[in-house]
Amino acid sequence: MVRSTGASHALLVTDRGLTRAGHPRRARTVLEDASIRTSVFDEVEENPSSQQVEAAARRLSPTSIDCIIALGGGSCLDFAKGLNFLLTNGGKMEDYWGWGKARKPMMRSVGIPTTAGTGSDGQSYAVIKRSSDQRKMACGDPKVRFRRVILDPDLTATVPRPVKAATGFDAISHAVESFASNNRTAESQSFSKSAWQLLEANFAAAFDPKTESRILSSMLIGAHLAGAAIEQSMLGAAHACANPLTARFGMTHGLAVAVMLPHVVRHNSAADENPYQGLFDITVGSGENPKSTAEDLAARLESLRRIAGLPSKLSAQAIPHRALRELAQAATDEWTAQFNPRPMSAADFLEVYEQAF
Repeated sequence: MVRSTGASHALLVTDRGLTRAGHPRRARTVLEDASIRTSVFDEVEENPSSQQVEAAARRLSPTSIDCIIALGGGSCLDFAKGLNFLLTNGGKMEDYWGWGKARKPMMRSVGIPTTAGTGSDGQSYAVIKRSSDQRKMACGDPKVRFRRVILDPDLTATVPRPVKAATGFDAISHAVESFASNNRTAESQSFSKSAWQLLEANFAAAFDPKTESRILSSMLIGAHLAGAAIEQSMLGAAHACANPLTARFGMTHGLAVAVMLPHVVRHNSAADENPYQGLFDITVGSGENPKSTAEDLAARLESLRRIAGLPSKLSAQAIPHRALRELAQAATDEWTAQFNPRPMSAADFLEVYEQAF
């Protein structure tokens, strides 16, 4: 697959945990057997910062790399995309915050996710934390999207349960928020609904150490489709709430989304409209109410959260109540807030945080 891109010197971007597991070594053997020279960068950390990506780019810029292969979770995939921006177009990560700011061609790339989570393999954005204030920057360009993606369920089989829980719920949140986004399209909603159906049906079974490969495949495909939905529709208020929790208190992203999403679903459905109608099609009662409600969806999300053993309250995560007002203000500045189906003021965000506290 990599050889079909015409590559001669590949950079394999991964992390040290995967290096210890042996996955990069096996990938390198396959590549070099195909006469593709391979260099390995395995220093990716969770939630990569602009400083980390820029430092790596400075070290790698003198090399003759003509292809980037990302092997790992969302952090590895995003880091690889960030490197692609800097190694081909120069500058710093903040220069690419937004959409379509890379003026020069970019390297061919391949994405190999090892978690069923972020959906970075299905979209044209690198999410990189700005070192100066910890804000997450979405740096997007059609040229940075992976040319090829390999979805191998065997790579997710040994993912630790806490990681599987956090990344899996993150994928579920992508399906839910992209479906209701005010930027949604018929195509994005098709991706969102297909993703939801695969993820919701297989999430619980994915925790069984002896689960079938088809379950893990369904989770990977669901996460990828949710990423494809984000590409067109973006996300919403749950992610706007989650990002400041990660930036200010180091709360793992998937855990933060898990706490916030049911409350955001209820808040968005407080008006007469149900922006999630059609996502979670179940029969409720008989005759008069053949469709599910937003409350049904929120309750199902809470059920999936319990199955995964994820937290349900911010207060249990050492988030001080006095910080809620500051978090609410920060959430209004998050880029995903503008795509929420219901406009959100700082007061609205504060209400949702209070409910989650």
